[in-house]
Amino acid sequence: LEAKWKARYQGDEFVECEVLDRRAAAGGTFDYYVHFKDFNRRLDRWVAESDFRLGQCSSPEPRKRSRKARQESTEGKIEILVRNIEWITFGRYEMQPWYFSPYPKDLLVDGRADRLLVCEFCLTPLRSRQALERHMTHCTLRHPPGDEIYRHEGNLSFFEVDGDRERQYARNLCLLSRLFLDHKMLTWDVDPFLFYVLCETDERGCHMVGYFSKEKEAAGNYNYNLSCIMTLPPFQKKGYGKLLISFSYELSKKENKVGTPERPLSDLGLLTYRSYWEDVLVEILCNATEPLSLQDLSDMTCFTIDDVETTLKESHILQYRKGAHYFMLSPRTIDHHKKRVAKHPMPRIDPQALHWTPLVVQDQRT
Repeated sequence: LEAKWKARYQGDEFVECEVLDRRAAAGGTFDYYVHFKDFNRRLDRWVAESDFRLGQCSSPEPRKRSRKARQESTEGKIEILVRNIEWITFGRYEMQPWYFSPYPKDLLVDGRADRLLVCEFCLTPLRSRQALERHMTHCTLRHPPGDEIYRHEGNLSFFEVDGDRERQYARNLCLLSRLFLDHKMLTWDVDPFLFYVLCETDERGCHMVGYFSKEKEAAGNYNYNLSCIMTLPPFQKKGYGKLLISFSYELSKKENKVGTPERPLSDLGLLTYRSYWEDVLVEILCNATEPLSLQDLSDMTCFTIDDVETTLKESHILQYRKGAHYFMLSPRTIDHHKKRVAKHPMPRIDPQALHWTPLVVQDQRT
């Protein structure tokens, strides 16, 4: 296993890959679970034996290493787990997971499942359609088990769920999100977290489309306003990712402090944040009627100064000339911003529709 081969990626395109696992297939052959080199791990998949180019192995020659070298090579190494669930049924949607999630063994056969069905209201995982139908006869939830703190434009709502009060729901949410987040470190200790669940509402209830979580009390001196963020695949590319981010900063404004997401972010999370930060800052600079500083921008947005500075430098807006820093908005930057916003309008949270008071965490130290 761990050898380098070339396998069919799509059509007649063969890509170098790493074989991570194998399983028996029909006709006495094997399927191999592969990671394509330089591709995101959500594209890992099972490949039939016939889809390999034989004789193109580039596995390095084995060599002897000292005990110290072997130890150093394993320290800090991230364990790569084979995706264990092929399909998820969630309400009226069928989703193919991207990554491994440690669902209970009684739901799996030999550590895997072709399909799990997840209740779209309480997020309970089940093995069969019959089990789901029985479950729905006694599941009373029609929205996340928390307080609805925001509703706007009729069909979008945010619910605040306390992990301490709703542990099973929070754990089910973590298991579901782990299927689509490679970096998420799953923990059963959900008590220190608040979960903000975004839902589309209709006559049947409130259907989750995504969420973000945040610690009730950030460790150290970090002003983290978001721990984890995820939009379910059927609802991606609809602006919900930026809406979740915008909501996290609206909460920071209510708390009268700047905020930033915990690192590392997923690849999609990082792209969404960079795009969101740039859109907000460029809009402010375009409409500014007086000179602004980095501190001014931080005060207006609740972004940290580091996030403001990094975003403007990467966008070539913050430039250093003749011993001083300047904001330089080129016509190209403005035109690019206008076209992007026209194609994907910026999501906006209506502060008047937010009914929320920051949680006060009592100091239990004696």
